[in-house]
Amino acid sequence: MQTLARWSFRHRWLVLAVWLLGVVVLSIGSKIAGSHYQDNTALPGTQSSRALHMLQAASPGGGGDVDRIVFGVGSGSVTEPAVQARVAPMLNTVRTLPHVTAVDSPFIPAGARQVSTDKRTAFALVEFDQQAQDLSGSTVKRVMSTARAVAGPGLQVELGGQAISNQTKPSLGGVYFGIVAAAVVLFLAFGSLVAMALPLATAVVSLGAGLGLIGLLSKAIPMATFTTQLASLIALGVGVDYAMFIVSRYRQRLLAGADPEDATVTAVNTSGRAVLFAGITVCIAILGMFALGISIFYGVAVATGLAVVITVLAALTLQPALLGFFGKRVLARRHRRRIGASPAVSDADPPRWTRWAGRLQRRPARHAVAGVAVIAVLAVPFFSLRLGFSDAGNDPTGATTRKAYDMLAAGFGPGFNGPFQLVAPATSPDASAAFATVLGDAAQDRGVAAVTPPSVLGSGARRVLTAQLYPKTAPQASATTALLHRLRDRSANTDRDVAIGGVTALNADLSHKIAGRLPLFIGLVIALSFLLLMAVFRSLLVPLLAAVMNVLSVAAAFGITTAVFEWGWLAKPLGVHTAPIEPYIPVIVFAILFGLSMDYEVFLVARIHEAWQHTKDNATAVAAGVTRTGRTITAAAAIMIAVFASFTLGDTRVVKLFGLGLAAAVLVDALIVRTLVLPAIMFLLGRANWTIPARLARVLPRLAVEPPEPSRVSTRLPAPATEPA
Repeated sequence: MQTLARWSFRHRWLVLAVWLLGVVVLSIGSKIAGSHYQDNTALPGTQSSRALHMLQAASPGGGGDVDRIVFGVGSGSVTEPAVQARVAPMLNTVRTLPHVTAVDSPFIPAGARQVSTDKRTAFALVEFDQQAQDLSGSTVKRVMSTARAVAGPGLQVELGGQAISNQTKPSLGGVYFGIVAAAVVLFLAFGSLVAMALPLATAVVSLGAGLGLIGLLSKAIPMATFTTQLASLIALGVGVDYAMFIVSRYRQRLLAGADPEDATVTAVNTSGRAVLFAGITVCIAILGMFALGISIFYGVAVATGLAVVITVLAALTLQPALLGFFGKRVLARRHRRRIGASPAVSDADPPRWTRWAGRLQRRPARHAVAGVAVIAVLAVPFFSLRLGFSDAGNDPTGATTRKAYDMLAAGFGPGFNGPFQLVAPATSPDASAAFATVLGDAAQDRGVAAVTPPSVLGSGARRVLTAQLYPKTAPQASATTALLHRLRDRSANTDRDVAIGGVTALNADLSHKIAGRLPLFIGLVIALSFLLLMAVFRSLLVPLLAAVMNVLSVAAAFGITTAVFEWGWLAKPLGVHTAPIEPYIPVIVFAILFGLSMDYEVFLVARIHEAWQHTKDNATAVAAGVTRTGRTITAAAAIMIAVFASFTLGDTRVVKLFGLGLAAAVLVDALIVRTLVLPAIMFLLGRANWTIPARLARVLPRLAVEPPEPSRVSTRLPAPATEPA
């Protein structure tokens, strides 16, 4: 680390040029090559997957995405000749567009069910020959422009469906507001415009390089549509944090009398090591998503992991180079004047944090209980968390998918926005009669609004029977999921080979599969992080405490998220509707939160461990860690909270979920866990914090996060209290 830091400092022009050139090349390359994001949710072994495979086998265009063109009139009827004269030619034109295999018009006898009872609303089904994730944007946009061209006075035309929804790009929300807020916090923490600008510059450069690389990789690796937004959120948050920790240590060394080069080398060799291990922990947590065995997470894990790797590289190379350019100007003027008068000035022990450490040391049990109680209260809503996919009724009010949803819900019922697709092989003469019986039985269910007549697709041995079933309730409603399970259970109790698929059924299958794999994923991430921290800090209790505290932080974050997005607390100011939490949100948020909370764990405990190695006195070491890192951790947390919370200003529910969940977790983790609960418990445990069986210690590799510094641990610390037995 020392060699890397010194080389980057001395060759700063070269390092800066390489980074800027890399950003330009990757950004231009991504623009030229184009990106290709897709929500690929292949789920082998599920009924929805079997239904899709039967449709695809029956016909080359079978199993493609089915979207809807919804049109309505303010007065009169959609069946009036004047309306039909405008809509029918449009439907005929859509039928001839590339990748469109069929358009089911409501103006023919077979489409009578596609006209509402008040005749104010109707819809046409547009069948594509590919799944939504495989359709190009130009293909879908051509359908959209053709359909909406006939809209005008007296006729509203909107479109809904997965392919249409994919054309709405999630926004970055108020990310620029987050950057401005981060700049304010940095200036307040450092009192210097240069010190404020360096972490932001490092984060922005690494973000630019990361987004360019992710865009290029999206052509080769399937990545979800929200990947860019998620990677941006993480890269900005950790990028500013990592650079800030190095700048903070650099400033401390300058104030202790070191020259800029030696201060840079020391900062990277100490805080830089903590950044490296924190980044490794984040990547371990994120790559743990591969354990789920669900393809939609693979690209997200790779992209987010790359974003973290690039931010770490920028912190360890670009940051030392920038420090070489600005030298002592990272200090406030008053500090530079003090250094001129006296070569060694220390601000390592802020009085406020010294007093706080002393207060924790005097009553550790009381503070630990109080902190855990607050976390427990925040986590209460988590126990009512319901996983499921929110429907288009949660889209922004101006989106065509939201308007189409509202029109269908008003004219037909909310269930028409998410039909089930029943598919059965037509392998015998009695198959049609058996399938008709299944449809008749299903139509009698209390949760079914309508069932379409059966149709035949394909020929020969691969011929299948298919029909649409419309629930009475919305796609995101728990009653719709219950209906799906009833229909499948009823079919399983007979000898009729019927598979129930469609987007709504696929989403239910995905939720079930994620819930089943979640314990394995959580256990794997915790186990790997435990082993890493055990090797770093040569302790059993420290990594155990880290795992428990991180789980508590995540539970509190999910509790806050559930209260807002399911219970509706503060939902109106945030512009969200109550709905279940998307099943992939807990997976991704847990991975990221676990990794980010480990950042603060490493930065805090690394300083405690460093002091422990100097003094072999646990109370002094814990007090030193809290005193030396408290201001930096809280400032870093404020930056992360500002960046993450700014994403709630966007117009996309998923991005809002990520932003609020991460902001809440950092708030709980940094302000309650790391500065209150964890040090209080470490005071209580005493020397037991650093015990490890000798046999295990010999087996573990030695990984040093914080090598000893030339300076001694400050003696201006609270007098250690008597440690509990």
